[in-house]
Amino acid sequence: MAHESRWKTDCRYFVGDRPCVFRRECEGCPEYSKMGRRVLVLKIGALGDVLRTTPILRALTASEDPVHVTWVVGEGARSLLAGHPRIDRLLVPGFETSERLGAEHFDLVLSLDKDPYPTALATRIPATERRGFGRDPHGSLVPLHASARYAYDLGLSDQTKFFENERTYQDMIFEVAGLDWRHQEYDVPAVADHLESGRAGLRAALGDGPGPVVGFNTGAGDVFANKAWTEDGYVDLAHRLHREGCRVALLGGPGERDLNRAIALRSQGSAVDTGCDHSLPEFAGLVAACDLVVTGDTLGMHLAIAAAVPTVVLFGSTCAPEIELYGRGEKIVTPISCHPCYRRECDISPSCQDLITPQSVHDAVKRGLASVRP
Repeated sequence: MAHESRWKTDCRYFVGDRPCVFRRECEGCPEYSKMGRRVLVLKIGALGDVLRTTPILRALTASEDPVHVTWVVGEGARSLLAGHPRIDRLLVPGFETSERLGAEHFDLVLSLDKDPYPTALATRIPATERRGFGRDPHGSLVPLHASARYAYDLGLSDQTKFFENERTYQDMIFEVAGLDWRHQEYDVPAVADHLESGRAGLRAALGDGPGPVVGFNTGAGDVFANKAWTEDGYVDLAHRLHREGCRVALLGGPGERDLNRAIALRSQGSAVDTGCDHSLPEFAGLVAACDLVVTGDTLGMHLAIAAAVPTVVLFGSTCAPEIELYGRGEKIVTPISCHPCYRRECDISPSCQDLITPQSVHDAVKRGLASVRP
Protein backbone atom coordinates (compact mmCIF):
# COMPACT_ATOMS: atom_id res chain seq x y z
CA MET A 1 0.00 0.00 0.00
CA ALA A 2 2.95 2.35 0.58
CA HIS A 3 3.66 2.47 -3.13
CA GLU A 4 0.08 3.49 -3.96
CA SER A 5 0.52 6.87 -2.31
CA ARG A 6 3.91 7.37 -3.95
CA TRP A 7 2.66 7.16 -7.54
CA LYS A 8 -0.16 9.38 -8.81
CA THR A 9 -1.98 7.13 -11.25
CA ASP A 10 -4.64 9.78 -11.85
CA CYS A 11 -2.10 12.07 -13.58
CA ARG A 12 -2.62 12.43 -17.34
CA TYR A 13 1.12 11.85 -17.87
CA PHE A 14 1.35 8.66 -15.79
CA VAL A 15 2.41 5.62 -17.84
CA GLY A 16 2.95 2.87 -15.31
CA ASP A 17 5.50 0.51 -16.86
CA ARG A 18 8.15 3.22 -17.27
CA PRO A 19 8.81 6.81 -16.21
CA CYS A 20 6.62 9.50 -17.75
CA VAL A 21 7.88 11.97 -20.35
CA PHE A 22 9.21 14.27 -17.60
CA ARG A 23 11.16 11.37 -15.98
CA ARG A 24 10.37 12.55 -12.48
CA GLU A 25 8.91 10.68 -9.56
CA CYS A 26 5.38 11.74 -8.72
CA GLU A 27 5.92 13.19 -5.26
CA GLY A 28 6.29 16.96 -5.60
CA CYS A 29 6.35 16.89 -9.41
CA PRO A 30 5.36 20.35 -10.74
CA GLU A 31 3.96 18.78 -13.92
CA TYR A 32 1.26 16.80 -12.11
CA SER A 33 -2.02 17.24 -14.00
CA LYS A 34 -5.08 15.47 -12.72
CA MET A 35 -7.09 13.69 -15.40
CA GLY A 36 -10.38 15.01 -14.13
CA ARG A 37 -13.43 13.95 -16.09
CA ARG A 38 -12.60 10.93 -18.24
CA VAL A 39 -14.27 10.91 -21.68
CA LEU A 40 -14.09 8.14 -24.27
CA VAL A 41 -14.89 9.01 -27.89
CA LEU A 42 -15.65 6.12 -30.22
CA LYS A 43 -15.57 7.52 -33.75
CA ILE A 44 -13.76 5.04 -35.95
CA GLY A 45 -15.41 5.10 -39.35
CA ALA A 46 -14.99 7.04 -42.59
CA LEU A 47 -12.19 9.62 -42.64
CA GLY A 48 -14.51 12.47 -43.53
CA ASP A 49 -16.87 11.59 -40.70
CA VAL A 50 -13.96 11.54 -38.25
CA LEU A 51 -12.87 15.01 -39.38
CA ARG A 52 -16.32 16.53 -39.09
CA THR A 53 -16.66 15.08 -35.60
CA THR A 54 -13.56 16.90 -34.32
CA PRO A 55 -15.50 20.10 -33.43
CA ILE A 56 -16.72 18.27 -30.32
CA LEU A 57 -13.17 18.47 -28.95
CA ARG A 58 -13.50 22.24 -28.66
CA ALA A 59 -16.70 21.84 -26.67
CA LEU A 60 -15.44 19.00 -24.47
CA THR A 61 -12.37 20.97 -23.38
CA ALA A 62 -13.93 24.44 -23.23
CA SER A 63 -14.35 24.36 -19.43
CA GLU A 64 -11.50 25.17 -17.05
CA ASP A 65 -12.22 21.89 -15.27
CA PRO A 66 -9.78 19.14 -16.29
CA VAL A 67 -10.90 16.64 -18.92
CA HIS A 68 -9.03 13.57 -20.14
CA VAL A 69 -10.03 12.50 -23.65
CA THR A 70 -9.42 9.04 -25.12
CA TRP A 71 -10.37 8.66 -28.79
CA VAL A 72 -10.60 5.33 -30.60
CA VAL A 73 -10.15 5.94 -34.33
CA GLY A 74 -9.46 3.86 -37.41
CA GLU A 75 -5.85 3.42 -38.50
CA GLY A 76 -6.52 5.45 -41.65
CA ALA A 77 -7.27 8.63 -39.71
CA ARG A 78 -4.65 8.16 -37.04
CA SER A 79 -2.04 10.33 -38.76
CA LEU A 80 -4.42 13.30 -38.77
CA LEU A 81 -5.20 13.06 -35.05
CA ALA A 82 -1.80 11.95 -33.71
CA GLY A 83 -0.34 14.52 -31.33
CA HIS A 84 -3.61 16.44 -31.08
CA PRO A 85 -3.39 18.80 -28.08
CA ARG A 86 -6.96 18.02 -26.99
CA ILE A 87 -6.65 14.23 -27.26
CA ASP A 88 -4.76 12.67 -24.36
CA ARG A 89 -4.76 9.14 -25.72
CA LEU A 90 -5.34 7.91 -29.27
CA LEU A 91 -6.13 4.24 -29.76
CA VAL A 92 -7.01 2.07 -32.75
CA PRO A 93 -9.59 -0.74 -32.78
CA GLY A 94 -8.49 -4.23 -31.85
CA PHE A 95 -8.36 -6.86 -29.15
CA GLU A 96 -5.82 -5.01 -27.01
CA THR A 97 -7.87 -1.80 -27.08
CA SER A 98 -11.07 -3.65 -26.22
CA GLU A 99 -9.50 -5.45 -23.28
CA ARG A 100 -7.73 -2.35 -22.01
CA LEU A 101 -10.82 -0.16 -22.08
CA GLY A 102 -12.90 -2.90 -20.51
CA ALA A 103 -10.73 -2.67 -17.38
CA GLU A 104 -11.15 1.09 -17.06
CA HIS A 105 -13.97 3.40 -16.01
CA PHE A 106 -15.13 6.50 -17.83
CA ASP A 107 -17.33 9.35 -16.72
CA LEU A 108 -18.73 9.65 -20.24
CA VAL A 109 -18.68 7.36 -23.28
CA LEU A 110 -19.57 8.99 -26.60
CA SER A 111 -20.38 6.25 -29.11
CA LEU A 112 -20.74 8.16 -32.39
CA ASP A 113 -20.60 5.34 -34.96
CA LYS A 114 -23.29 2.78 -35.74
CA ASP A 115 -21.00 -0.12 -36.66
CA PRO A 116 -20.88 -3.36 -34.62
CA TYR A 117 -17.43 -2.95 -33.01
CA PRO A 118 -17.80 0.51 -31.45
CA THR A 119 -21.44 0.04 -30.48
CA ALA A 120 -20.76 -3.28 -28.75
CA LEU A 121 -17.73 -1.76 -27.02
CA ALA A 122 -19.74 1.25 -25.85
CA THR A 123 -22.41 -0.98 -24.37
CA ARG A 124 -20.07 -2.94 -22.11
CA ILE A 125 -17.34 -0.46 -21.07
CA PRO A 126 -17.78 0.62 -17.43
CA ALA A 127 -19.12 4.18 -17.50
CA THR A 128 -21.19 6.61 -15.47
CA GLU A 129 -22.91 8.01 -18.56
CA ARG A 130 -23.25 6.76 -22.13
CA ARG A 131 -24.46 8.71 -25.14
CA GLY A 132 -24.75 7.78 -28.76
CA PHE A 133 -25.38 4.28 -30.08
CA GLY A 134 -25.08 0.81 -28.60
CA ARG A 135 -26.49 -2.72 -28.81
CA ASP A 136 -29.44 -4.28 -27.04
CA PRO A 137 -29.57 -7.95 -25.89
CA HIS A 138 -30.86 -8.91 -29.34
CA GLY A 139 -27.74 -7.45 -30.91
CA SER A 140 -29.72 -4.65 -32.54
CA LEU A 141 -28.52 -1.07 -32.83
CA VAL A 142 -30.22 1.20 -30.32
CA PRO A 143 -29.75 4.73 -28.95
CA LEU A 144 -27.97 4.74 -25.59
CA HIS A 145 -29.60 8.01 -24.55
CA ALA A 146 -32.62 10.04 -25.60
CA SER A 147 -30.28 12.64 -27.13
CA ALA A 148 -29.47 10.16 -29.94
CA ARG A 149 -33.08 9.53 -30.90
CA TYR A 150 -33.25 11.99 -33.81
CA ALA A 151 -29.97 10.77 -35.36
CA TYR A 152 -31.11 7.17 -34.84
CA ASP A 153 -34.47 7.76 -36.53
CA LEU A 154 -32.78 9.66 -39.36
CA GLY A 155 -30.85 6.55 -40.33
CA LEU A 156 -34.04 4.49 -40.54
CA SER A 157 -36.30 6.89 -42.45
CA ASP A 158 -35.54 7.87 -46.05
CA GLN A 159 -38.37 10.39 -45.85
CA THR A 160 -36.76 12.21 -42.94
CA LYS A 161 -33.18 11.96 -44.19
CA PHE A 162 -33.79 12.76 -47.85
CA PHE A 163 -36.63 15.28 -47.76
CA GLU A 164 -37.27 16.68 -44.28
CA ASN A 165 -33.97 17.07 -42.47
CA GLU A 166 -32.29 20.47 -42.70
CA ARG A 167 -29.79 19.98 -39.88
CA THR A 168 -26.06 19.57 -40.43
CA TYR A 169 -24.11 16.57 -39.21
CA GLN A 170 -22.37 18.70 -36.59
CA ASP A 171 -25.65 20.02 -35.24
CA MET A 172 -26.92 16.47 -34.85
CA ILE A 173 -23.73 14.94 -33.44
CA PHE A 174 -23.49 17.71 -30.83
CA GLU A 175 -27.04 16.86 -29.78
CA VAL A 176 -26.11 13.17 -29.58
CA ALA A 177 -23.12 14.04 -27.38
CA GLY A 178 -25.11 16.39 -25.16
CA LEU A 179 -22.97 19.38 -26.16
CA ASP A 180 -23.88 22.94 -27.13
CA TRP A 181 -23.57 23.45 -30.87
CA ARG A 182 -22.16 26.93 -31.53
CA HIS A 183 -20.76 26.34 -35.01
CA GLN A 184 -17.40 25.19 -33.65
CA GLU A 185 -14.88 24.72 -36.44
CA TYR A 186 -13.16 21.47 -37.37
CA ASP A 187 -10.26 20.82 -35.00
CA VAL A 188 -7.47 19.17 -37.01
CA PRO A 189 -4.10 20.86 -36.29
CA ALA A 190 -2.32 18.42 -38.62
CA VAL A 191 -3.86 20.20 -41.61
CA ALA A 192 -2.29 23.55 -40.70
CA ASP A 193 0.95 21.80 -39.74
CA HIS A 194 1.36 20.64 -43.36
CA LEU A 195 0.34 23.90 -45.02
CA GLU A 196 3.91 24.91 -45.90
CA SER A 197 4.69 21.52 -47.41
CA GLY A 198 1.46 21.83 -49.39
CA ARG A 199 2.49 25.24 -50.71
CA ALA A 200 5.86 23.81 -51.71
CA GLY A 201 4.12 20.95 -53.49
CA LEU A 202 1.90 23.30 -55.45
CA ARG A 203 4.89 25.48 -56.40
CA ALA A 204 6.72 22.40 -57.65
CA ALA A 205 3.75 21.42 -59.79
CA LEU A 206 2.43 24.81 -60.91
CA GLY A 207 5.42 27.11 -60.67
CA ASP A 208 5.44 30.55 -59.06
CA GLY A 209 3.21 32.32 -61.55
CA PRO A 210 0.44 34.74 -60.62
CA GLY A 211 -3.21 33.92 -60.23
CA PRO A 212 -5.24 32.03 -57.63
CA VAL A 213 -4.86 28.28 -57.27
CA VAL A 214 -8.09 26.34 -57.70
CA GLY A 215 -7.89 22.72 -56.61
CA PHE A 216 -10.01 20.07 -58.31
CA ASN A 217 -10.55 17.19 -55.88
CA THR A 218 -11.80 14.86 -58.57
CA GLY A 219 -12.53 11.61 -56.74
CA ALA A 220 -15.21 10.57 -54.29
CA GLY A 221 -14.53 6.99 -53.26
CA ASP A 222 -16.43 3.96 -54.50
CA VAL A 223 -19.05 3.37 -51.80
CA PHE A 224 -21.87 5.42 -53.33
CA ALA A 225 -22.52 6.06 -57.00
CA ASN A 226 -22.34 9.55 -58.49
CA LYS A 227 -20.56 11.41 -55.72
CA ALA A 228 -17.89 12.67 -58.13
CA TRP A 229 -18.37 15.13 -60.97
CA THR A 230 -17.65 14.13 -64.56
CA GLU A 231 -14.35 14.16 -66.40
CA ASP A 232 -15.93 16.33 -69.11
CA GLY A 233 -17.11 18.81 -66.51
CA TYR A 234 -13.66 19.21 -64.96
CA VAL A 235 -11.99 19.60 -68.37
CA ASP A 236 -14.47 22.30 -69.40
CA LEU A 237 -14.08 24.13 -66.08
CA ALA A 238 -10.27 23.96 -66.30
CA HIS A 239 -10.31 25.68 -69.68
CA ARG A 240 -12.63 28.42 -68.39
CA LEU A 241 -10.55 29.13 -65.30
CA HIS A 242 -7.23 29.00 -67.14
CA ARG A 243 -8.44 31.65 -69.58
CA GLU A 244 -9.20 33.87 -66.59
CA GLY A 245 -5.72 33.53 -65.09
CA CYS A 246 -6.37 30.80 -62.53
CA ARG A 247 -3.94 27.96 -61.94
CA VAL A 248 -5.72 24.63 -61.66
CA ALA A 249 -4.29 21.82 -59.52
CA LEU A 250 -5.64 18.28 -59.82
CA LEU A 251 -5.84 16.60 -56.42
CA GLY A 252 -6.47 12.98 -55.57
CA GLY A 253 -5.25 9.67 -54.26
CA PRO A 254 -4.30 6.40 -55.98
CA GLY A 255 -7.90 5.90 -57.10
CA GLU A 256 -7.80 9.13 -59.13
CA ARG A 257 -4.49 8.50 -60.90
CA ASP A 258 -5.97 7.61 -64.30
CA LEU A 259 -8.74 10.20 -64.07
CA ASN A 260 -6.38 13.05 -63.22
CA ARG A 261 -3.97 12.08 -65.98
CA ALA A 262 -6.84 12.09 -68.46
CA ILE A 263 -8.07 15.51 -67.30
CA ALA A 264 -4.55 16.94 -67.46
CA LEU A 265 -4.04 15.56 -70.97
CA ARG A 266 -7.40 16.74 -72.30
CA SER A 267 -7.08 20.17 -70.71
CA GLN A 268 -3.83 20.77 -72.66
CA GLY A 269 -2.06 22.48 -69.78
CA SER A 270 -5.08 24.21 -68.26
CA ALA A 271 -4.96 21.75 -65.32
CA VAL A 272 -1.83 20.23 -63.76
CA ASP A 273 -1.68 16.85 -62.04
CA THR A 274 -0.07 17.24 -58.58
CA GLY A 275 0.37 13.49 -58.11
CA CYS A 276 -1.66 10.80 -56.40
CA ASP A 277 0.87 9.13 -54.09
CA HIS A 278 0.95 11.61 -51.21
CA SER A 279 0.49 10.57 -47.60
CA LEU A 280 -2.75 11.71 -45.99
CA PRO A 281 -1.08 14.64 -44.14
CA GLU A 282 0.72 15.67 -47.34
CA PHE A 283 -2.55 15.56 -49.26
CA ALA A 284 -4.17 17.66 -46.53
CA GLY A 285 -1.39 20.22 -46.96
CA LEU A 286 -1.99 20.44 -50.71
CA VAL A 287 -5.70 21.01 -50.17
CA ALA A 288 -5.00 23.63 -47.50
CA ALA A 289 -2.64 25.52 -49.82
CA CYS A 290 -5.31 26.10 -52.48
CA ASP A 291 -7.24 29.35 -52.70
CA LEU A 292 -10.45 27.44 -53.47
CA VAL A 293 -11.38 23.79 -53.91
CA VAL A 294 -14.00 22.24 -56.20
CA THR A 295 -15.01 18.84 -54.88
CA GLY A 296 -17.68 16.26 -54.36
CA ASP A 297 -18.99 15.19 -50.96
CA THR A 298 -15.82 13.39 -49.92
CA LEU A 299 -12.61 13.48 -47.85
CA GLY A 300 -11.08 16.33 -49.85
CA MET A 301 -14.12 18.43 -49.06
CA HIS A 302 -13.69 17.86 -45.33
CA LEU A 303 -9.98 18.68 -45.50
CA ALA A 304 -10.79 21.94 -47.30
CA ILE A 305 -13.38 22.82 -44.67
CA ALA A 306 -10.90 21.97 -41.91
CA ALA A 307 -8.37 24.31 -43.54
CA ALA A 308 -10.98 27.10 -43.90
CA VAL A 309 -10.51 27.06 -47.69
CA PRO A 310 -13.54 28.30 -49.68
CA THR A 311 -15.19 25.26 -51.18
CA VAL A 312 -17.62 24.59 -54.02
CA VAL A 313 -19.26 21.24 -53.35
CA LEU A 314 -21.15 19.29 -56.02
CA PHE A 315 -23.91 17.01 -54.73
CA GLY A 316 -25.26 14.08 -56.69
CA SER A 317 -26.44 11.12 -54.63
CA THR A 318 -25.89 12.49 -51.10
CA CYS A 319 -27.63 15.01 -48.85
CA ALA A 320 -26.43 18.61 -49.08
CA PRO A 321 -28.12 19.90 -45.88
CA GLU A 322 -25.91 17.70 -43.68
CA ILE A 323 -22.73 19.50 -44.80
CA GLU A 324 -21.60 22.54 -42.79
CA LEU A 325 -19.51 24.96 -44.87
CA TYR A 326 -19.27 27.64 -42.14
CA GLY A 327 -20.24 30.30 -44.64
CA ARG A 328 -17.25 29.61 -46.90
CA GLY A 329 -18.32 28.45 -50.33
CA GLU A 330 -21.39 27.09 -52.05
CA LYS A 331 -23.30 23.88 -52.56
CA ILE A 332 -24.41 22.97 -56.07
CA VAL A 333 -27.12 20.33 -56.00
CA THR A 334 -28.10 18.28 -59.02
CA PRO A 335 -31.57 19.09 -60.39
CA ILE A 336 -32.39 15.42 -60.99
CA SER A 337 -35.68 14.32 -59.44
CA CYS A 338 -34.30 11.20 -57.73
CA HIS A 339 -31.73 13.11 -55.64
CA PRO A 340 -30.69 12.11 -53.02
CA CYS A 341 -30.57 8.34 -53.13
CA TYR A 342 -27.30 6.93 -51.66
CA ARG A 343 -27.37 4.22 -54.31
CA ARG A 344 -24.30 2.04 -54.61
CA GLU A 345 -24.94 1.51 -58.30
CA CYS A 346 -26.83 3.58 -60.84
CA ASP A 347 -27.53 3.19 -64.57
CA ILE A 348 -29.58 6.35 -65.07
CA SER A 349 -28.39 8.42 -68.02
CA PRO A 350 -27.79 11.28 -67.95
CA SER A 351 -26.75 10.85 -64.33
CA CYS A 352 -27.27 13.35 -61.52
CA GLN A 353 -23.67 14.55 -61.92
CA ASP A 354 -24.09 14.95 -65.70
CA LEU A 355 -26.79 17.53 -64.98
CA ILE A 356 -24.44 19.81 -63.02
CA THR A 357 -23.24 22.26 -65.66
CA PRO A 358 -19.73 23.71 -65.97
CA GLN A 359 -21.31 27.17 -66.18
CA SER A 360 -22.96 26.82 -62.76
CA VAL A 361 -19.72 25.59 -61.18
CA HIS A 362 -17.71 28.31 -62.92
CA ASP A 363 -20.05 31.01 -61.58
CA ALA A 364 -19.75 29.60 -58.04
CA VAL A 365 -15.95 29.50 -58.28
CA LYS A 366 -15.83 33.13 -59.37
CA ARG A 367 -18.04 34.15 -56.45
CA GLY A 368 -15.86 32.16 -54.08
CA LEU A 369 -12.64 33.69 -55.33
CA ALA A 370 -14.11 37.18 -55.19
CA SER A 371 -14.99 36.68 -51.54
CA VAL A 372 -11.36 36.01 -50.54
CA ARG A 373 -9.59 38.58 -52.70
CA PRO A 374 -8.62 41.85 -50.95
